[in-house]
Amino acid sequence: MRKDRLTLPKVMIVDDDRTTTKLLQTLLELDGFEVCVAARGGDVIPLALKERPDIFLMDYHLSDMDGVEVLRDLRAGAANGIFVHAPIVMTSGLNVHDEVMEAGANDFLVKPFEPDELPMIFNRLLGG
Repeated sequence: MRKDRLTLPKVMIVDDDRTTTKLLQTLLELDGFEVCVAARGGDVIPLALKERPDIFLMDYHLSDMDGVEVLRDLRAGAANGIFVHAPIVMTSGLNVHDEVMEAGANDFLVKPFEPDELPMIFNRLLGG
């Protein structure tokens, strides 16, 4: 988590649905978050190392792999261990709550969810 109060918290949205990511990006930016987007699971770790997000919003079903695989990689220390404790919120149209929580997610949302909920969830997870 960023200590500098002048720096906006950064969210990485991991979702292959471009319409969803554009909508969420716009809404989160209006709520005071910086946003970066990864459309494929294989892009998450390289992009995370570059962008250094404070929190992840990750879809369970991605075009190249399941988001829970990326979650497990991050929790296992991929990306040089930087994101082992980073807050990760998983989303899915299916109720895979137990699986993603066991894999290390901090929260789970069933789609469709209210985007207005995200800033409150993120601020809680970021300790703000």
